[in-house]
Amino acid sequence: MGVIEVEREDAEQRVLAAAEVLFYGQGIQAVGMDAIRTASAVPLKRLYQIFPSKDSLVEAYLRRRDARWLSELGEYVASHDSPTQRVLAVFDWLFQWFNEPDFRGCGFTNSYGELGARSQPVAEIARAHKQAFRQYVADLVAAAEAPSWLADHLVLLAEGAMSTAAITGSAEPARQAKDAARILLRTARAEFGTAQADQGSPEN
Repeated sequence: MGVIEVEREDAEQRVLAAAEVLFYGQGIQAVGMDAIRTASAVPLKRLYQIFPSKDSLVEAYLRRRDARWLSELGEYVASHDSPTQRVLAVFDWLFQWFNEPDFRGCGFTNSYGELGARSQPVAEIARAHKQAFRQYVADLVAAAEAPSWLADHLVLLAEGAMSTAAITGSAEPARQAKDAARILLRTARAEFGTAQADQGSPEN
């Protein structure tokens, strides 16, 4: 990679880092490109060479946040030993996230609420993020040998916890969601085991 490419990459990352802080913390529509320029220390002309429009910057910000969010969640969950612990660890990770001083709820829910009605790319990125999270939880549920329907219930618990924590300013919804998830997981696995036993038994 040449000097020019390195400089461009550095400027791009500075812009994206500034955009994430400002868009997530203040709202996308409230933040102009001048504010991004000031926060990133990248000249406005250079900024527009990298991101020709605010819309392109918003889309890049959301894709960057999507990759980082899922990666950090995955790394935390993978550090737990058993499949059951990994399912419940999702809610422990949410508790940690909710306790961060800059927590403002789900960035994808927020962006969809602001722009989803008029920006198809933003709506599609938000939906793709939610689907990726749902698939991730479904994989954890399958590894825990629980019925597939449980994934949707756990995702609803997680999504509800995110919204409630953002509104109340409390991390406790993550603990409450974990308690509910534990009960659901125990019940679902018991029912699933009974159903499998019934299917394997000879007919009378």
